Amino acid sequence: MQSLKVSTWNVNGVRAREAQVFEWLRREKPDVFCLQEIKASPHQVPVSLQEPEGYWAHWHGEGGYSGVALLVSKALCPVRPAITHPAFDMECRVSVVALGDLEIASLYIPNGGKDFDAKVRFIESLIHFAGERHAAGKRLMLCGDFNVAHAERDVHEKLRDPQLTGQTSGERALIDRLFSHGLTDLGRHFAPGDDALFTWWAPWRQYRERNIGWRLDLVLTSEGVTKQARSCTAVREFGTSDHGPVTAVFEGPLFDPQKLEEGSAPAPKKSTEPQLDLFK
Repeated sequence: MQSLKVSTWNVNGVRAREAQVFEWLRREKPDVFCLQEIKASPHQVPVSLQEPEGYWAHWHGEGGYSGVALLVSKALCPVRPAITHPAFDMECRVSVVALGDLEIASLYIPNGGKDFDAKVRFIESLIHFAGERHAAGKRLMLCGDFNVAHAERDVHEKLRDPQLTGQTSGERALIDRLFSHGLTDLGRHFAPGDDALFTWWAPWRQYRERNIGWRLDLVLTSEGVTKQARSCTAVREFGTSDHGPVTAVFEGPLFDPQKLEEGSAPAPKKSTEPQLDLFK
């Protein structure tokens, strides 16, 4: 039976995580890999990752801040897929790939620590976007770093503070509104009773080793997509980012390859960064 594997990972700097991104591609072979906080313009992405063998790649960043990427398997998608950025995209935080009537977004919601109002506006725009796509009959998969712990259990008990940005009742209410457009949180769908399901850990006091963290990285799916989901897991032990990768697996065809809209190739840009030889 046909399957689909989608991974999402906030890498906290793709140049620092080059070998680890490449290792994940080789080890897990995701059909779609959503990356956040790449902290690189397209020409700063290491050559080995600008368009890895077997993948269409779209890097959406502006220097050393924010940025997202989408890597789509050529085995899954025989033509370069169409990738767009919604009108509410700011600071290179959203890329959406269209696979027939299935749209997969790589998202990096603002932290809100420096500009809380901008975070609220971004989430409200995302809610509107999800509602529009739902009304148009599109199926959605929203993947990435949401920078909101949706429920109290999504934060370790030692770190719970309803006054902290990312844990406030207002932010959680916004995520509830997002869910109201037929979206399911797959991580919680498959592990409803897991109070240790975290994806981000502060880089001190051995919080990661002790699994004292927050659950910020999600895969949200429309109803029809949720029905085909078979698992959604987070990996704490991989990589040196402060986030762990999250992977969802689906069974059955989620789109018709014959109805793919072909996108345009990005203009080639020469990398200015020192390169790591990953093929020795």
